[in-house]
Amino acid sequence: MLEYERELWDRGIGRIAGVDEVGRGCLFGDVVAAAVILPEGVVLEGVNDSKKLSEKKREALYDVIMDCAVAVGIGVVDVPTIEKINIKQAARLAMRQAVEKLTVKPDMLLVDAEKVDLPIEQMALIHGDALSQSIAAASIVAKVTRDRMCRHWDTQYPEYGIAIHKGYATAYHRERIIEFGPSPLHRKTFLKKIAYEQQVLF
Repeated sequence: MLEYERELWDRGIGRIAGVDEVGRGCLFGDVVAAAVILPEGVVLEGVNDSKKLSEKKREALYDVIMDCAVAVGIGVVDVPTIEKINIKQAARLAMRQAVEKLTVKPDMLLVDAEKVDLPIEQMALIHGDALSQSIAAASIVAKVTRDRMCRHWDTQYPEYGIAIHKGYATAYHRERIIEFGPSPLHRKTFLKKIAYEQQVLF
């Protein structure tokens, strides 16, 4: 998990920001990104791709990351913007926002399979959250942040079970959308296929 970081540290590049986003494939809610700069040389046991960790483990590691990080930035892009500019561009915008909110300027960005629209040297890594500790840390921070948002949204729209499936297109979620129709926080462009199949959403 430190191969890329060590190579950069050996080149004298110390402030490395891992960048990742979550929520790209959801039917509901904002897309969230995080940028995390960890201290040079630090090794965080257990940090891995957030999708491979239990919710309890992610929450514990979130606290560890937030305590030791040099800087953390969070970017959030809402549903109207996702609908307007498309989810790919929204995810990239959230990543840019996250980097811009760092209180320490990074020398290098390690990004999970994307490019951040900023004039900072960067490297896109396919499955980067499983290859880089910095990206994995950003993945965990972004995931925990969005999951907490989902628990809040669940209190606003309890009929959809958002706290359970976090807005992804599970069978239960699709059934709830069919029964109750979409909420204001559902991504209507993502629901077109379901609407076409069921002919009942709109």
